[in-house]
Amino acid sequence: MIHPSYSELIQVVNEGTEVNEAPVVNSRYSIVLATSKRAKQLINKTPSELMQDGKKPLSVALEEIYKGKVKILPEEEMVEIEAE
Repeated sequence: MIHPSYSELIQVVNEGTEVNEAPVVNSRYSIVLATSKRAKQLINKTPSELMQDGKKPLSVALEEIYKGKVKILPEEEMVEIEAE
């Protein structure tokens, strides 16, 4: 079993949204994509540091998202950032 659960992650990611706004994440699939992207970033940047701690990149990515160290952006914002 994964801890935190998908539903806990979705709640944490969507905490800052306004009442009338669409949630940033509304499915497990979105969480999986965001977490895998972050894990790939960690693998490309700091593989040796992760191995020393005994943590796998996916575990670190989940932890970062759950603790709010990494923010998941809505699709519209991601397109704007990449275009700049």
